[in-house]
Amino acid sequence: MDFEQPLFFKKQKDLHGMLNFTGLDKDCLLQFAMHDMTEEVDVVVVGSCMTDLVRQCEEILLGVNCSNSDIHLKLGQAPRLPKAGETIHGHKFFIGFGGKGANQCVQAARLGAKTAMVCKVGKDFFGDNYIQNFKDNGVSTAFVEQTAEAATGAASIIVNDAGENAIVIVAGANMLLGKEELQRAQAALKKAKVVVCQLEVSPDTSLKALQMAQQNHVMTIFNPAPAISDLHADFYKASDIFCCNESEAELLTGCPVASVEDAGRVGLELLKRGCASVIITLGPQGCVVLQSKDPTPKHVPTTKVTSVDTTGAGDSFIGALAFYIAHYPTMPLEEMARRANLIAAMSVQTTGTQTSYPFKKDLPTELF
Repeated sequence: MDFEQPLFFKKQKDLHGMLNFTGLDKDCLLQFAMHDMTEEVDVVVVGSCMTDLVRQCEEILLGVNCSNSDIHLKLGQAPRLPKAGETIHGHKFFIGFGGKGANQCVQAARLGAKTAMVCKVGKDFFGDNYIQNFKDNGVSTAFVEQTAEAATGAASIIVNDAGENAIVIVAGANMLLGKEELQRAQAALKKAKVVVCQLEVSPDTSLKALQMAQQNHVMTIFNPAPAISDLHADFYKASDIFCCNESEAELLTGCPVASVEDAGRVGLELLKRGCASVIITLGPQGCVVLQSKDPTPKHVPTTKVTSVDTTGAGDSFIGALAFYIAHYPTMPLEEMARRANLIAAMSVQTTGTQTSYPFKKDLPTELF
C-alpha cells in the first residue's frame, strides 16, 4: 500500500498491547494518548466496524459489512439468488473490511485527513485484523476498544450484476459502544473539526456524540443509516449536515423519492425538522443539497460511470465530505458535494468496499 502515514500516527502508542498488561489503567492510558493527538485530529468518526467474507460465483454479491467485518459472498454472474435449499457454485472468496463508520473514516484518511475512530470490535480474529487495518490506513486507534462480550460486527451484502446492493447487518460488538467510551474520547470529540455518526451503533450513543460535538462548536455530519422510521427528533437538531440516500429519506418522511424533484421536496421537510443542511444522495443522479440559510434545492449532478459494485459508495461520499469540511471550511457546500460525488463515482468502478476507495494520489489535482 503506497500510503505514508503522518508523523502523528507513527508516534501513536500501541494501546491495545499495553492494555493487556496487568495493572495498567485504561482511562489513564487513553488520556495519555490524547495528550499527543487532540490538537491534530481533523475528523472523528463514532460508528461501526464490520468484516466482509466474500465468495464469488457468477453475478450476485452476498456480503457481510459496519466497524463490522464485511463478509461479501459474491455470486458473480449468477442471474439470481439461490432458492431455499438450493446450492450455487462459487469461484472466489475474500475477506474485506466494512461498516459505515469505519468506511467513512478510512475514506477521509485516504484523502489526507487526520482521523480517529471511536468504535468497539470483538476480542477475536476479525477484531485484531480490523485494528491493524485502521493502522495501515493511518487512522488513530486510540479509541478502538475490544470486548469479549460480543463478536466483531458482520454484514450480509447482496450486489447484482448492475452493481446495486442490499445489506443486512449483524451489529455484534458495535452495539456495546456507549456513553463510557464517549467519555473516554471526549477530548477528541471536543477538538475535532468534524464529527461523523451513523446508526449502526446504538442510536443513543450516536445522538450523544453529535450533541457533545455541537456543544463544543464542532461541525457534525449525521448519516441516518440504517434508517429507522421513529428517529428521535433531536437528531435533526444535532445535525449540521444531515446526509441520507433516497430510500432512507423515504423511510424517514413517508414520501417516495423517485426523482430529483422528489428529493428536493423531501429535503425541505427534513430542513423543517431542524437540520442546518440536508444532502440527499441519488446514486448516478448525484445529489440534492439544501441549507436552512438558502432552502432552495440545488441539484449537484455527477459523472456517468460504469458501476461494478456500489457497496460503500455512500460512505465514500460522506468520508470525502468530512475531508473537505475539515480542509476547506470556506468552500461552498454544493462544491464539496460535487467533489465528493466524483470521489464516490471512482469507488463504484472497483469491486469491494474499502478496497475500492481512492487515495489522494490517485485523484485529479483539481479535486484538492
